[in-house]
Amino acid sequence: MNQLDVRGRVAVVTGGVSGIGLAIARRLLTGGAKVSLWDRNAGDLAATAPELGAHAATVDVRDYDQVERARDATLAALGRIDILVTSAGITGPNAPVAEYPLDGWRDVLDINLTGTFHCARAAVPAMTAAGYGRIVAIASVAGKEGNPNAAAYSASKAGVIALVKSLGKELATTGVRVNCVTPAAVETPMFAQMTPEHIAYMKSRIPMNRFGTVDEIAALVAWLCTEECSFSTAAVFDLSGGRSTY
Repeated sequence: MNQLDVRGRVAVVTGGVSGIGLAIARRLLTGGAKVSLWDRNAGDLAATAPELGAHAATVDVRDYDQVERARDATLAALGRIDILVTSAGITGPNAPVAEYPLDGWRDVLDINLTGTFHCARAAVPAMTAAGYGRIVAIASVAGKEGNPNAAAYSASKAGVIALVKSLGKELATTGVRVNCVTPAAVETPMFAQMTPEHIAYMKSRIPMNRFGTVDEIAALVAWLCTEECSFSTAAVFDLSGGRSTY
């Protein structure tokens, strides 16, 4: 594994106790960063953070007051926030729009899109005051193409992409860079939220004929968190096994 230098930086990773978020946290720790894991699963957080040597904050990203408290706790414990990776997310139900559960739609949008907005809104002032920051949002190729029977997930990730483009342009003349990654399907515990048919559909769309790995996602995200990522902002980086070719 090549080393990506984030020594001396403080990183927040939401959804950091499993899947992509956990892999990113491990990679940033390996690169020398201090990491604060934000997650709503208090039990897994209590087990994972000490194992990694990370700070922990229990937070539901749907609730802005909780996000602000997590930010303040992180600043008190670690001194600043240089990096924010928004990985918290859910897939939601697989169903056609005409049958899509209304509560499911709201929950997916609240966590995936509004949660990303909440975390960015809370972290940006500290970053702009310091003159430095890296924000990386985990979006999805579904936000670019749309997946059938996954309207809420696709719409939420399209919103994340647009949010990143907007915020990146807002902060372009500061030292804060804002980017997102758009993976194709990656085998994580989130697969348990999907139907077998939907999983098979996603794999059929990938020319490499395999799912991505969390470590492949973490490698790119870690580079986007470094000082070397200095001229990319408001950008979208694909990790799709050949699915995205535009």
